Amino acid sequence: MLGADVYGMSLEPDTTPNLFNAIGLGDLMHSEIIDIRNAADVRQAVEACAPEIVFHLAAQPLVRKSYSDPIETFATNVVGTAAVLDACRQCGSVKAVVCVTTDKVYLNKEENHPYVEGDRLGGLDPYSASKACAELVAYVYQRNFHRAGGVPLIATARGGNVVGGGDWCADRIIPDIVRALAARQPLKLRNPAAVRPWQHVLELCEGYLELGARLFADERDIADAWNIGPMAESTLTVSELVKLALALWKLPEHPVEVERAALHEAQLLRLNIEKSLQRLNWRPRLAVKDTLTWTVDWYRDYYEAPARARDMTFAQIKSFQNMMAPNR
Repeated sequence: MLGADVYGMSLEPDTTPNLFNAIGLGDLMHSEIIDIRNAADVRQAVEACAPEIVFHLAAQPLVRKSYSDPIETFATNVVGTAAVLDACRQCGSVKAVVCVTTDKVYLNKEENHPYVEGDRLGGLDPYSASKACAELVAYVYQRNFHRAGGVPLIATARGGNVVGGGDWCADRIIPDIVRALAARQPLKLRNPAAVRPWQHVLELCEGYLELGARLFADERDIADAWNIGPMAESTLTVSELVKLALALWKLPEHPVEVERAALHEAQLLRLNIEKSLQRLNWRPRLAVKDTLTWTVDWYRDYYEAPARARDMTFAQIKSFQNMMAPNR
């Protein structure tokens, strides 16, 4: 929709349904099935498409899965990140790389302190630790590996908890709600008191695109780490988010059950986005109620008419672009 020629590499979608197939994304871009742990395949694919800007989002993204398969988690999130960055280093066309990590890269002290980019990295679970390691890999490549002209420039983007239509991934709260409602089963929560910064996926996409454009324009001070999160009022407990989402679905009385979490997950997580507000042409635009309204509308429309998924997705993107226009 912005006129770019888009290439993507990924594993096959691991859920049915999934957004890639639901909106026929394969018809709109060049796509290859590649495991980023295979450095030779990654390098060959990058060389073949000769990109100018690379957005690295491939990951094993689930905390609970990281406990059951830590080797895959570290291999994908750490070694895979190195493979992508090394391919970009050696590809003469690449000028900018945006590495997407997570708000969980910070050593979580369970304090009411919104994390800033200079805070200590760390992780008490395999997923968080692997993404903190990915940050270090990106830092090393940005500091040490450049071609003539000092490219590619590399930035990392640390996003909050992402919601939006088209996600059916396991162990995520909105997909869990969708599955529970569709099956007419109680919604099961592991950590209802956990505090998270919630934001719509399009908010993050705008931030990533802004970083990519600024790096491509050779703004060297942008080659840094950035918190791309919501405003403070969009930081809610899981229980508060569920209550609001069920109200928007007009099912406020849907049964909710609490299961004791057997594995460690951070309870208190907030992001300070002041640096991004001050130095990037970016800011959050959707309040948390709007974020959830857009999300609920997407799923409701999908389950009423799956064939409309692409139209609904593009309509929401267009609405978001219209919100951006006054500041562009």
